Amino acid sequence: MKPPYRRMLRVMEAKEEQPAPNAAAGAIWSLYILGCSDGSFYTGVTTDIDRRLREHQEGKASRYTRTRRPVVLVYREECGTRSQSLSRECAVKSLSRARKEELIQKYDGFLAKILI
Repeated sequence: MKPPYRRMLRVMEAKEEQPAPNAAAGAIWSLYILGCSDGSFYTGVTTDIDRRLREHQEGKASRYTRTRRPVVLVYREECGTRSQSLSRECAVKSLSRARKEELIQKYDGFLAKILI
């Protein structure tokens, strides 16, 4: 894992679990990966993936995706708490592009089996 992510994980583990200001009590946090129009990936966490995807599409969610629209949801994963989702986000961000593509392909294969 890259040093900045290791540092971030240590800080998060040291803090007590605190509810997010805008999240409903007991909300389930999710990790998501977006495929951007330039072929890059954007990874984030949220309690409402549909709302967050809409914000990305409107150019209101992040500076990174604002100039790389349209974006497509290519992966999602329920993580439970905010700290668990942030830890998972750090882990996914530290993966190489090839490993992220493997993760996405496994997810697509899993969805295909469910939908058939």
